[in-house]
Amino acid sequence: MTTATAPSPTSTAPTPHQVWKRARGLLIALLVLVIAGITFAAVRSGTNYGHLDPRSPDPKGSRAAAELLKDRGVSVTVATTLDEATAAVGPDTTLLVTGPNLLTPSQQHRLHEATTASTGRTLLIAPGPAAVSRLAPGVRAEPHRPVSAIPPSCELPAARSAGTADMGGIRYTAPGSNATACYPSDGTPSLLIRKERGDGDTVLLGSPDFLHNQRLDQQGNASLALQLLGSRPHLVWYLPSLTDPSATSDDGSPDGTDDGRTGEETSGDESDFLDLTPSGWLWGTLQLTLAAVLAAIWRSRRLGPLVMERLPVSIRASESAEGRAGLYRKANARDRAAASLRTVARTRIARLTGVTAREAHTSHVLLPAVAARTTTPDGELSTLLFGPAPADDAALVLLADHLDALEREVRTS
Repeated sequence: MTTATAPSPTSTAPTPHQVWKRARGLLIALLVLVIAGITFAAVRSGTNYGHLDPRSPDPKGSRAAAELLKDRGVSVTVATTLDEATAAVGPDTTLLVTGPNLLTPSQQHRLHEATTASTGRTLLIAPGPAAVSRLAPGVRAEPHRPVSAIPPSCELPAARSAGTADMGGIRYTAPGSNATACYPSDGTPSLLIRKERGDGDTVLLGSPDFLHNQRLDQQGNASLALQLLGSRPHLVWYLPSLTDPSATSDDGSPDGTDDGRTGEETSGDESDFLDLTPSGWLWGTLQLTLAAVLAAIWRSRRLGPLVMERLPVSIRASESAEGRAGLYRKANARDRAAASLRTVARTRIARLTGVTAREAHTSHVLLPAVAARTTTPDGELSTLLFGPAPADDAALVLLADHLDALEREVRTS
């Protein structure tokens, strides 16, 4: 009797071609998203302005307010550096500072000195506590409140003429001064006007929302914007920039000396990472995290233990055997097919030789019992019942024939 020999068992791991077929759809979709993102960024890069930019037609731009001011004879000039802003201040000029919190301490000191020396108007959009202490000494910033439609509740002619406006945000108080306070949110004003030298004044606004294109036609926002920004014939729209050369020379004071602030006071100027992150990114990250958790829960349900189910119909043993054989052949799993044939053969032969089912797959117990019932040499028995997997399909068929012959021999002995 001859037996089939074979090298190591056949691997059932997916081939590189199979991996590519499974992953190519996801890779193509990812590539499309990357190309679309690059294209969208390239198209918008040349015309995209920031918030409150008088040249921006975006919902949060301020082009509509700038155009209305120009129609009423007010000249609008955009400044992006501190030198341009301070050089333009004067009695006939309104200086609008859209981002006072972006200025360094020395820039804030310089700006305050320039605006105090003039008799013009200075509007500060939502300055925080640290910026207020330098740009409007004596004024105190209170915690932020949501923006909503608020009545003026003051005697300021501009506010009374405009009526209800979208105000709120940071609120301001000026203890011990004769400042005019309007649009109180939770009892604290979100618009504060303080008289400076001569006819000059400083206006603190808790929120820029009423200047946005998308809100200008609501409530009395347009009227309030035109009266606050159009009180002088010239308007300098200052958009602080991080690339301003004057920002790199910041050493804490306008003359280059230490201003005496402690580490705790200085730390208040720095923004936390979450403060600099747009709210849309935070919500998007939260949604992606939730989707990942749900996907993990959905996938984990498929990794539970196998459950035996009662089949709805009866299937003949021959059909089941043919179906499993077809699967083995499709996967080239000759090692598993051979192991299945040998396991069944050992179980039946052990029953015929008096070996228990527990010891049927133990070579040193089964082989002596079989050798006593057959004339096959011990070496061939070991290879036949416990040998390696066949090398090809022909060897697998030959192994099945030899196992059948051995079982018949043991049964008739």
